Amino acid sequence: MSGISRRRVLTTGAAAGALGTLAACSSGTGVRTGGADPADGKGTAQARPVKPIGDGSTADTGAQPHQPKPERLRPGRRPPQFVVFSWDGAGELSNKLFSRFRKVAADHGAAMTFFLSGIYTLPESKKHLYRPPQHPVGASAIGYLADRHIHATLQQVRAAWLEGHEIGTHFNGHFCGATGVRNWSPAEWRSEIDQAVDFVTKWKTNTGFTDLEPLPFDYRKELIGGRTPCLEGQARLLPAAAALGWKYDASSPGGLQVWPGKVQGGRLWDFPLQSIPFAGHSFQVLSMDYNMMFNQSAGNPLGDRAQYDTWRVQARDTYLAGFRRAYESNRAPLFIGNHFERWNGGIYMDAVEEAVGRMAAYDDVRFVSFRQLVAWLEAQDPAVLRKLRTLAPGQSPQGGWAEFLGAAGAGAS
Repeated sequence: MSGISRRRVLTTGAAAGALGTLAACSSGTGVRTGGADPADGKGTAQARPVKPIGDGSTADTGAQPHQPKPERLRPGRRPPQFVVFSWDGAGELSNKLFSRFRKVAADHGAAMTFFLSGIYTLPESKKHLYRPPQHPVGASAIGYLADRHIHATLQQVRAAWLEGHEIGTHFNGHFCGATGVRNWSPAEWRSEIDQAVDFVTKWKTNTGFTDLEPLPFDYRKELIGGRTPCLEGQARLLPAAAALGWKYDASSPGGLQVWPGKVQGGRLWDFPLQSIPFAGHSFQVLSMDYNMMFNQSAGNPLGDRAQYDTWRVQARDTYLAGFRRAYESNRAPLFIGNHFERWNGGIYMDAVEEAVGRMAAYDDVRFVSFRQLVAWLEAQDPAVLRKLRTLAPGQSPQGGWAEFLGAAGAGAS
């Protein structure tokens, strides 16, 4: 593991109503190429135009490949079931989980969002370049990646973008709790964002790597959203995010399975992690691997090995319970957040992979990135979205979809 991070835990109902901040381990492309092998991040020979930016760490290579064209929902039609799998930290370590889930996505035609920690592109030997708000120069609660892992991470980020995945941000030092990001001002958040972007866009200068092609995107334009450490500090992040022209934030904990709305005066879509039914229990759990691990093994990432198989099935079935509740009722997008970690023997990684496969068997399911969901939402008739937001978790439209959205969508094409 690369260090220590913290993750907010939320359960509701009979689970003693635990709401707190607890410690958790966290780990964290040529652009003259097209697709890539998930195992190594190296591209194929498909040519793309390359316009280097800055020191050549990134380049403008044109529009991102494999992006669906958003279409306005026709009057009376049932919405598709959107599912967003997102990953905090998004680094490629020796466990090769980044490449593993690129393959899982490819197997099911899925797009995902990878929230890249900026310092995962910064060598520890250059940590003096990071000036975290309210902390000493070079400080980080998640540490720094080894140079070989930075090298591998850059390959994976490049390949992921070329495959159509989104590269968001998980910021940098992952500071939580009483002395963490919850205390930062909008100006301090802006500093953190600027530094995260700077590290990603100057990795050639900072690492000295000469055998890697540039990241195939202009990150300052590409970056439209992120998730804060520990799901903390959103309120004062939002003004900074809005000023940068971001489109969404995915930092809110404990959202419900309802259609999303906007915050910050209607400038940003709010995509919270959601409370979903915890399989085998009468209460709900936040839609994130760490929160399930906390409930199963009291936050111990090396819990009772005899329970691993039981916990894996429970985690998978929890994801599926949240999926089915939305799919069979209001069709609200399902947001799932995870980490590239092998907590409790890697059962949560296995649970996610199994859940993706089972969800993919349903009709009208779309595995999308947050960026792609934003594009779809902004293509819709605002009256349709307002009506969708009236449906509570698990609530089906009265009279069926044809009646429910027939009038609201009358002006849709």
